[in-house]
Amino acid sequence: MSKISETSTLTQATCPTEAVIRVERYAATSRILHWIVAVLVLAIWPLGFFIKFTKKEVTLDFYMVHESLGFLVLWIMLVRVGNKLLVRAPQPEGPAIERLVASVVHGLLYLFLIIMPVSGFLATNAHGFPLLWFGLVPIWSPVGKAPDIAWTLSAIHAWSAWILLTLFALHIGGVLFHHVIRRDNTLYRML
Repeated sequence: MSKISETSTLTQATCPTEAVIRVERYAATSRILHWIVAVLVLAIWPLGFFIKFTKKEVTLDFYMVHESLGFLVLWIMLVRVGNKLLVRAPQPEGPAIERLVASVVHGLLYLFLIIMPVSGFLATNAHGFPLLWFGLVPIWSPVGKAPDIAWTLSAIHAWSAWILLTLFALHIGGVLFHHVIRRDNTLYRML
């Protein structure tokens, strides 16, 4: 049985079979923002993928929900960038090559979690569908109806979706590698 706390050392407990694992965790704001974005992406990505299979009568409703949630992800990601700049992260663990790969994947995740909603938002506006956020709040766009760039923005959005899915798979693969094979504390730092 193991117990987890906020610092990073391993000590023997009073019972010889029980060790207390102390893990230097990410700040609460970092953990909360991470999991909110993870849940939203797990909802938005499939929703966006399956929109093309919906009945025509509900397609625009699906787009509105997809785009509204995506727009929310954009703002949460901007908060995450600010949080990353202000809050100290725990020291990375593992060999230098693993730390480098993790850093690149995380950086690209951040980048594409911003590119995705921006390109989607601009694409739908360029196609002539301004965002009414959750059907309530009209959102101003720097791009009005612009069919000449709409398909380019849609292509950026579509390619970004597949890149993001690949990065997400790499991220989950890294988590599983650390948790199942390495059996280190990497996962516990974000819980």
